[in-house]
Formats: sequence, structure tokens, C-alpha cells
Amino acid sequence: MQHTKHAVVAAVLVGTFALAGCSASSSGGEAASADCTPSDSPVTLEFTSWIPGMEDVVATWNEANPDIQVEVQTGPSGNSGTYQNFFNQLEAGNAPDLGQIEYDALPNFRVQDGLEDLATCEDVVAAEDDFVDWTWGQVTLGTDSSVYGIPQDSGPVALFYRSDLFEANGIPVPTTWEEYKQAAEHIRALGGYITNFSQTDINQFAGFVWQAGGAWFGNDGDAWTVDLTGDASAEVADYWQELIDNDLVSTVPAWTDEWNNAYNSGQVWTWNSAVWGANSIASGAPDTAGMWSVAPSPQWNAGDTAAGNWGGSSIAVFKGTDHLYEAAKFALWLNTSDEALTALNASANIYPATKAGLELPALQEGVEFYGGQAIYDVFAEAAGEVDPNFPWGPTMTQTYADVSDGFKAAVSGQGTLLEALESGQQSTIDALEAQSIPVKE
Repeated sequence: MQHTKHAVVAAVLVGTFALAGCSASSSGGEAASADCTPSDSPVTLEFTSWIPGMEDVVATWNEANPDIQVEVQTGPSGNSGTYQNFFNQLEAGNAPDLGQIEYDALPNFRVQDGLEDLATCEDVVAAEDDFVDWTWGQVTLGTDSSVYGIPQDSGPVALFYRSDLFEANGIPVPTTWEEYKQAAEHIRALGGYITNFSQTDINQFAGFVWQAGGAWFGNDGDAWTVDLTGDASAEVADYWQELIDNDLVSTVPAWTDEWNNAYNSGQVWTWNSAVWGANSIASGAPDTAGMWSVAPSPQWNAGDTAAGNWGGSSIAVFKGTDHLYEAAKFALWLNTSDEALTALNASANIYPATKAGLELPALQEGVEFYGGQAIYDVFAEAAGEVDPNFPWGPTMTQTYADVSDGFKAAVSGQGTLLEALESGQQSTIDALEAQSIPVKE
């Protein structure tokens, strides 16, 4: 969703702090999980989120649940300050009961023993089948018996494209990345660019690797593996490097006026982005209303049906809560009930992580900005094509920042994308080892 678009911009703010912010896991083992039994008296929960309109959704819960009241506090997105606050609060012993945490940040909190294991709650375990498979994998963190959050939304990726320009110039909508490169050459000859390569959205690049069948991290329960330069990563890096070297993509800084104008003026014709990108284009390129469509992402091999993901959040319960049962009950309602999901979609365009949520009436309608196309049908299909086996590492903010530095150099002709990944891999390993986090070479 759109709130995750700034996930890298302020990554450096918590990159090293996040690992040092909570010492529970390094001081004699993990604290015992809270008991998931109902309280025998009224409960008030504290919940921190950055989702617009969350107060109104919580008010609906509070009205129907007088014995479990929720006080919501809103703030900046995770990497813009909220995660740092969470780690401060965990260290001080005064963290809220619940907090919003993006999937790629969950391992940061897990490695510091900052999360309750929700698998002690029967209702949570029973809800597994309600969620799109890969989103459940994001909150179990590669375990078979633990759950560290309730999935809230997802960011399956598809191709936004200027259907008017493709049609007017007789360019087929690309279905493979090879066809995408051919279209890029045609569009460049016409004076435009097929897309903009982002120097800072490393989580978008990770989504490309995800679609290609790669994974950057692994964990066998004893140690982490780090592999930013595997075959899939190298293939993706080499592909985009060729487009950069041949001036087939623009490289303006993302999320700027220059970036918006490139799309609004028709200088850039496509964007491989997550479902929340629909709102980014509509708000950043208002003059192009009715000119866009959405198609499945190009595939590495003709006939494949693989999708990547970019973004998505969970609702986690922090270590130290006195009300695990009530917190889990609220988190499940927030992320599974039609009432809550409809309200979140209306207020913040949340794209649900539940299978039933993908069938919400609001997601079945045509979207005027996209020529009346029912664009969410494309994303619903993509959501079912995301490989569930893509774990995030425990230092993603630092990894993103380091790789972004290398990408910025590469687009200016200093080094390559693959060299940036190589450097990012080494700095990630160094950061893990510096925090005594086991790494398997």
C-alpha cells in the first residue's frame, strides 16, 4: 500500500539502532511468552499505527466491545520514526500492547525478542487458512510453530501502463521481460522512457528478485544465510543494468516532483509496482486520468505466472503485554472482519491479506482513473502467484540503505548494480556479526 513507499528514504535512522535497541535476546535467552487466556476484568489496550483513518476503525471496535477498549496512537511510518520509538519503548519496558510492523521489519524485532508468539492463542492458529498463503509465511518467519503478527495487507506487483500510448504506437503490452526490453527500445526511439529505475526503492528491486525465484536471506534456526548475489539477483541486476547503460530507463529520484511530472507528462509510460501504486499514479499524474491500464507483470520465461511483492504490514503484539488474549482478538478482528477491512480500504486503500478480503465489493468495481478497468482483479490474481518462501533478514533497514548507496552510484556510472549488491551483502554480514547474530558462510 502507499504508506510503504517511503520505507527506504529514512532507513538509516534505524539501521544500526534497531539491533541494539532491545537487549532481551542477548541477556540470558528469550523471555517467556505471555499466557493467552482472557482477563477476568475490563481491559484497555494500547495500539500504535500510521494508517490514515485507523482511529475511526478502532472506534467501531470500541463501541461493540466495552470490555476490551483500544487506545490508538498514530505517528509517522515505521522507518520514519515509529520503529525507533518501538525499540526505545521495548528497552524501557513500556511498549504498547500492539504495533504496526511491515513484513520486512518483523525479523528486526524478532531477533531482539521484542514480539509475543501468537501461536499460543488457539484462535490465531485456527485463522491461518483465512490468509493468502505467502502473507502467513511472512509472519511465521520461517518457523513451523510460531506466529509473530497478524497479516494486514499486501503489495502484489503488476504492470501499470499507458494503454493509450501503447495502442497509438502499435506496441504490444509486454508479457515477458525480453518483450519489455524491446518495448523500451521502441519507446526510447519515440523520445520517451518505458519506466524509471528507482535508486532508493530497494524493496521494489527485492520484489523483482522475489518474482524471479530468488531469496536474499535464509534461516535454519541456528544461523542466517545472506545471498544478495545469487543467480536470480544477478539476472535481475544484469537486466536493469543493460537498460540503464543503454539509456532505456530514466533514473530521476523517485517520489519527487520531477518523478511525478515524468508520469504526468507522458515521458514515462509504465511502472512495475504494487497495488498501492494505483493511488500514487492517480495523485502524481492527474492529467493522465483514463489513460492507464493494469496488466500482469512481465515474466522471465514465457508462460510463467510468478508475481513479486512490494510492501505489506502486520499487526504484532509486543513482549511484555499483560493482555495477549485480548490483543490477539482485536488484531484478528482488525484484519479479518469485513467491517474493518472495508473501512480500512475506504480510508487508506488497504489491500487485504485475507482471501475473503480480496472479494470485498469495493475491490470488484471498475476504477475510473484506469478507464473503468477492474484493476484489482489483476492484483488478486497476482496475490495468489507470490512465492510464500521469501524470508527477510534481521537488518533490512541497514541492508536497504547500503544497497541504495550502491544503486545511486551505479546510475551515475560509478560501478554496477551487481557490485552494489555484493557490497551490500558484505556490509549486511558485517552488521550481523557485529551484533553476535550467527551467520552461515
